[in-house]
Amino acid sequence: MSVRRGLLYVAVAAASWGTTGATAGLLMGSSGLGPAALTFWRTAGGFVLLLAARLLMRRRAARTRDRAARPYEAWPRRTARVLVTGIGLTVFQTAYFAAVEATGIAVGTVVTLGASPVLVALGGRLLMGERLGGGGATAVGGACAGLAVLMLGNDGTGAVRPAGVALALLSAAGYAVVTVYARVLERENRATDPFTTTVTSFAVGTVCLLPLAAAEGLWPQEGHLGRTLALGAYLVTVPTALAYGLFFAGLVVVRATTVSVITLLEPVTAAVIAVTLLGERLTAATALGTAVLLCAVAALAAAEARGAAAPAAAVPSPVEPLAAPLTER
Repeated sequence: MSVRRGLLYVAVAAASWGTTGATAGLLMGSSGLGPAALTFWRTAGGFVLLLAARLLMRRRAARTRDRAARPYEAWPRRTARVLVTGIGLTVFQTAYFAAVEATGIAVGTVVTLGASPVLVALGGRLLMGERLGGGGATAVGGACAGLAVLMLGNDGTGAVRPAGVALALLSAAGYAVVTVYARVLERENRATDPFTTTVTSFAVGTVCLLPLAAAEGLWPQEGHLGRTLALGAYLVTVPTALAYGLFFAGLVVVRATTVSVITLLEPVTAAVIAVTLLGERLTAATALGTAVLLCAVAALAAAEARGAAAPAAAVPSPVEPLAAPLTER
């Protein structure tokens, strides 16, 4: 696959993820499903489709003798790895949908995806001793400033609700736990490929969410059932199964840092849809805070790229390793 096609795949995946919040908002509004039930159906449907794709990939790998051997891992450590990742991504998804319901698509998406890499950087610094550097520290400070502008510049319109922002930060924390844990596994040579991680995480999420979804109300209302099924089918197929397939295919040829910048299309797409199609209001302060937050994320990615380039310059390698991010939208 060419790099140009890989870039296109990642961009399409990011734009598809940007429609997730809008689809979830419409679904919760017409079906009566809550965040837990909606996340359950998305996770269960995505698990079935991704598992089918995984089985096809394994058959193809078996025919071509292309399966890589992994070191043995005792079952308690394997179970812990699957549970930490699965529960973390379940919190990420459920809290995100709750944030969308509480404070709107644009703000919920921007806060979640803007705070996630900042929390990852801080977690890596505190738990793994990773250096932030001057550029990284500046980017983290800029992200905090953008979040402060979002919160303090509400001007009484109610466009930014503290409860929704808190849920978005919880969602970002779930993502950060998974990502930092993935770095720990990579350091210990226990990491699996991102596609397998996603499939197992969706399985854990389906099991964990079933009782919560049942308590919240598992089945949609009969009214607008056709619309609910159509939106649900879109949510499971396009921004879940299709987006993941394109994303993991693009990761093969696109640098991880480039991927992290391209995926900024996701919050931008969500904000554009929310404002232009769904009538959400963005005040000047909200727009400024959003811009500052996204610029800080881009600066953080650039700082990480410079940090990764220094060791590479000391030890040239013909193939750049892919630090595949565990993105789950």
